[in-house]
Amino acid sequence: MRAVAAGSVGNLVEWYEFGVYGFLATVLADRFFTPAGGGAAEALVRTYAAFALAFFFRPLGAALFGSLGDRAGRRPVLICVITLMTASTALIGMLPTYATAGAAAPWLLTLLRALQGLSAGGEFGGAVTLMTESAPPGRRGLYGAWQSFTVALGLLAGAGVATATVTLLTPAQLSDWGWRLPFLLALPLGLVALWLRVGLDETPRVGEGEAGGLRGGAGGAARAGHGVTGGPPGGAGDDTRVRDGLTGGPPGDAGAVALAGDGRDGGPPGSTRVVARLVPTAVGRVLGWSAAGYTFLVVLPSYLQVTLHADVRQALLATVPANLGFAAAILPAGLLSDRVGRRPVMLTGALLVTASAVPLLRLLQDDGTSAAAKGAATAAAGAMVGLMAGPGPALLAEMFPARVRWTGLGLAYSLSNAVFSGCAGLIITEAVRRTGNADVPAYYAAAACALSALVLAWRPRRTRTRAGEPGEERSGQEVATEEAVRKGRSERCG
Repeated sequence: MRAVAAGSVGNLVEWYEFGVYGFLATVLADRFFTPAGGGAAEALVRTYAAFALAFFFRPLGAALFGSLGDRAGRRPVLICVITLMTASTALIGMLPTYATAGAAAPWLLTLLRALQGLSAGGEFGGAVTLMTESAPPGRRGLYGAWQSFTVALGLLAGAGVATATVTLLTPAQLSDWGWRLPFLLALPLGLVALWLRVGLDETPRVGEGEAGGLRGGAGGAARAGHGVTGGPPGGAGDDTRVRDGLTGGPPGDAGAVALAGDGRDGGPPGSTRVVARLVPTAVGRVLGWSAAGYTFLVVLPSYLQVTLHADVRQALLATVPANLGFAAAILPAGLLSDRVGRRPVMLTGALLVTASAVPLLRLLQDDGTSAAAKGAATAAAGAMVGLMAGPGPALLAEMFPARVRWTGLGLAYSLSNAVFSGCAGLIITEAVRRTGNADVPAYYAAAACALSALVLAWRPRRTRTRAGEPGEERSGQEVATEEAVRKGRSERCG
């Protein structure tokens, strides 16, 4: 469980900060992006531009830290990532504002946001790799879901701290110095994460000097000649019986490819081709999660303030049910994916968002709707996103062989977030400003989830092992039985 805690807490710090930035976007716009005479809407667009820029540094961080983590080991790179993330977040709370530093203020904020994006790009891939490689047989969906669960906890913590700050301080105090407090709070959180990671053991995949798939005790494919997996039935993202280990679970669900070499040299020929071939499919499968998640969980407060003219406290309180619904759905969705597969659960969430995004948003726009009904609507929206976020980490981990797992899943997640999450606030705010259409957030989330549903529903050609042996879909019970039989044979032979 230390692996789960060490992987999760760093992710909590990351999403706490990203949540705080999104929730306090209107305050930051006033302090950093509004020179004398500047408009509030224009300043908010600039604030979200800096927000989006950080996301475009995520793929760079995923490639940099992922390559190091796949070669040098998970633990030392995860320590480096959490140190960079904590330092850059705390420094935001110490920055001079536009009134003090002039044009340098927004540039300094943007620089720290870029460093955060760099560290966040490495954080997701490393944390998910750590947790899924440490998972027992048949539990990668649940273990991976803890990563998404800490996203919810981080966003809830960010919403809670931001709401408390706005509620307890006067507007003048909030604008003057109060906005700094949530960012400075990341320092003790980061120190706890650092302590957990310093005492962490290397994962079995790296500790054994192997770059095979998620196998053996971690529930993945066994070494050459056995290829028996412990993944989920119909799971999204694995091929069974891939020699030298690719991933555990059923075949073809994520379009995974057989391993070329055992990866002990830290990057055998073909690694780049493997990543390049799998990343586009991976991005397509999680882009709905990225877009809808940021629309309903992070961008919503600013939308309510600027478009529906709610005050800061009301807007922040509206996000609490959304994040609670999100958190409540994640772990059950991950556990369910261990039984029925990753893709069916994620596909359900994507289709639900596609169908209900517009009606839910119009419910929020209706002045006659009760507060309880609006809270239920935002909670339902969050739960739909949770259906995608729960199985998502395991899906991505199972798509990539261990020798490039951190790099591959980190790039896929980072690219999806850069385009569909980081730009969500910028696109929605600018589109609403230009068109005057208050339904833009719903259209954005629904369109992204519709596209993601198409990719999730598409079944790529099944991959064959080196022996030309096709994979086969099996139930979780069949997988467990086969593993038990193989273990018994191994013990008798020994």
